[in-house]
Amino acid sequence: MLTNRYVRTILLSRVLLQLGIWIRNFAILLYISDITHNNPQYVSLISIVETAPIFIFAFIGGTFADRWQPKRTMVWSDLLSAVTVFLVLFTLLSGSWYALLIGTFISASLSQFSQPSAMKLYKKNVPAEHLQGVMAMSQSLIAIFMVLGPVMGTFIYLNYGIEASLILTGVMFFGSSLVLTSLPKDEKEEASAGSSNFLKELVTGLRYVQSNHSLRTLSLTFGVTGLAAGLVQPLAIFIAIEKLGLNKQSLQWFLMANGAAMLIGGMVIMGVAKKVKPQYLLAAGLLVSAVCTIGVGASTLVSVTLILQIVSGLFYPCIHVGIQTLIMRNTDGPFMGRVGGTITPIFMGMMLAGMALSGYLKDSTSLFTVYGLSGCLLFAGVVLLGPLLKKKQESAKQQAM
Repeated sequence: MLTNRYVRTILLSRVLLQLGIWIRNFAILLYISDITHNNPQYVSLISIVETAPIFIFAFIGGTFADRWQPKRTMVWSDLLSAVTVFLVLFTLLSGSWYALLIGTFISASLSQFSQPSAMKLYKKNVPAEHLQGVMAMSQSLIAIFMVLGPVMGTFIYLNYGIEASLILTGVMFFGSSLVLTSLPKDEKEEASAGSSNFLKELVTGLRYVQSNHSLRTLSLTFGVTGLAAGLVQPLAIFIAIEKLGLNKQSLQWFLMANGAAMLIGGMVIMGVAKKVKPQYLLAAGLLVSAVCTIGVGASTLVSVTLILQIVSGLFYPCIHVGIQTLIMRNTDGPFMGRVGGTITPIFMGMMLAGMALSGYLKDSTSLFTVYGLSGCLLFAGVVLLGPLLKKKQESAKQQAM
């Protein structure tokens, strides 16, 4: 797969992006946690700012990705992200830490134009039988930075401060833009006519998803699991502080363990990518995540929590690889951006709702209650996926007859 020029270049670009994102996000988390004295409402706000653009701009970005030239879109998105980071740095130096939230929001918004373009290039230039392997490789890359990212972000922030963290982030984003310029020139037919009606294309994309049974099922499953993820994502730091009696810097070690397990899980999936149906991968990932989420919320032992993080990490790539492969296999090339832009906001919208509620639910109930609710929602996601699993089983039986 790495012999494919598109795969190799996009993955290198993602290495630089992941470096920048992890350095930025962890530095901002620790910085705002410090100046607000671990206020759960502000900690939740960080996560909302990082993910809200996905809900707000994903469908618009996906529609434009189907119209615009993918290489050019990716290059300019990363370049503008770098410029935004440096503008935020200058504003921060003037004394306004809220600029961190604004800059993160803008940068995350720009990625909603870049990511669909990368998927479009994969769809067009990677053979169908290799798509699940490429998705597994992408997931393994994310896992690597689940291990390295927290350590790097914490080390740079604690030793050099928020300013150095932002400078490095901007350099990484600029480097990603530079790497992407080496992609082959966009083909002329990939640029949609400027005279075409944007609103009409947007509505067509919605109808395409609505008329596709598999994509409708994935949308429902994604909505429920997004709510589950949102409820617990901002609260991980409180598991370390309140449940386990550790300091907030210790969160990086749990993320490292989870990321290392994700890396191993992604490598395993790469090895079995052609043998396991993506819908089964997705169901298994959701089921194990449900059990582990409830367990983390109940555990007061560092060892037990660590084991649960490792098990969850091993199976998490099943969710990512399963859903991405199902979307790519059930979507025609001209609709890749709009399908991703339709399904992703469903997930992120529900995730944002969960994030908005998480801090208040924690204060009014308990960490265990919130984590238990999240686990139950993940179980519901498996149930909603049932029709798609059943449909695939029936198709297999018909082919065997």
